[in-house]
Amino acid sequence: MTDPTPRPVLVTGGNRGIGLAIASTLRDAGHPVVVGSRSGEAPDGLPAVALDVTDTASVDAAFTEAEKIVGAPMGALVANAGITKDQLLMRMSDADIDSVLDTNLVGAIRCARRATKSMLRAKSGRIVLMSSVVGLYGSPGQVNYAASKAGLVGVARSLTRELGGRRITTNVVAPGYIDTAMTEDLPEDLKTTYRGIIPAGRFGEVSEVAAAVRFLLSDDASYVSGAVIPVDGGLGMGH
Repeated sequence: MTDPTPRPVLVTGGNRGIGLAIASTLRDAGHPVVVGSRSGEAPDGLPAVALDVTDTASVDAAFTEAEKIVGAPMGALVANAGITKDQLLMRMSDADIDSVLDTNLVGAIRCARRATKSMLRAKSGRIVLMSSVVGLYGSPGQVNYAASKAGLVGVARSLTRELGGRRITTNVVAPGYIDTAMTEDLPEDLKTTYRGIIPAGRFGEVSEVAAAVRFLLSDDASYVSGAVIPVDGGLGMGH
């Protein structure tokens, strides 16, 4: 089934994993989708643009190119691009702190700033920021990552207060442990431990995360803004 209101959408970091599942799901739902990736490429026949979220000029150029591809301003943004540089805080370098915050948090802010230009003119739009259960639940060795993902909640709620009167919604999706290449590489005993603390007793599927994003872009979510949607099998209990 296609969504009744197609929204041209840019999915950052949409060339693999959760981002690719989101991009493919939104395309299949009838939304014109463009993927932003560092390489400027994406699989599965998805149109893509080169995008480095740590560089404002690159963000501006990517949105301009994406709008040319779909022939319309972006009506939605899914800010999914992110990195990890895990280490205990006492051993974490300034570079590890700066790069994770600049990509995951400031990069999302840069993209949202650019996206809102066309949304304000249209008096309509959807912004979805991809956080993590780690940002709300905490995790040893991930102070930089947790801070970056927790910060997205403040971004979403501030943008909701700034832009809510213009029919622009901003929400957060916070996945838990999801079956991706990253979790596949974990040792089997660690996977068993993680499954043991997840009330659902299993890792999530990328399609389950993508379904939450699809809902937030739909007409049915027009009165949902500033929310944090956990997709974590109950691990974070909505915190």
